[in-house]
Amino acid sequence: MRRKDLEITDYEVILDIMKKCDVCDVAFFDEEFPYIVPLNFGVVRNQDTFSLYFHGAGAGKKIDVLAKNNHVGFSMNCGHNLILDEKACECTMEYESVCGNGIIESLNETDKMEAMIMIMKQYQDKDEYVFNEASMKHMAILKLTVHEITGKKLVHKVVVKRP
Repeated sequence: MRRKDLEITDYEVILDIMKKCDVCDVAFFDEEFPYIVPLNFGVVRNQDTFSLYFHGAGAGKKIDVLAKNNHVGFSMNCGHNLILDEKACECTMEYESVCGNGIIESLNETDKMEAMIMIMKQYQDKDEYVFNEASMKHMAILKLTVHEITGKKLVHKVVVKRP
């Protein structure tokens, strides 16, 4: 990372940023160009490893591309705040972001429910969820085992001058 002053290496801070995000963009390897899909997700941290969970249709381009190559990249960001300046080149954007890569795989039927709970916890943290079993049968649940992850954050501190 070029801007080491913005880099986040603390996994707990990276997890906090991930929990603030509501979409994870996943880049799959396609024939000529990457195939990037915005997905709802759930995240689990276990010591110094992360796993991301996604759900979607059990058929389609994402599943077809995944069958050929299960190496993916991902990105998520939040906390956007445009900082304007009279000089255009002095404008900037506050943000928090997480990027990485890893291996993604389809989960079997027995692991689907636990993964769906992790996805739901990203958006609605409660003790119990009710799922439509008929929908679950047609759903693909994907697990991304993260190999590399980096975080980055830019937040300007506003200095208030008192008279």
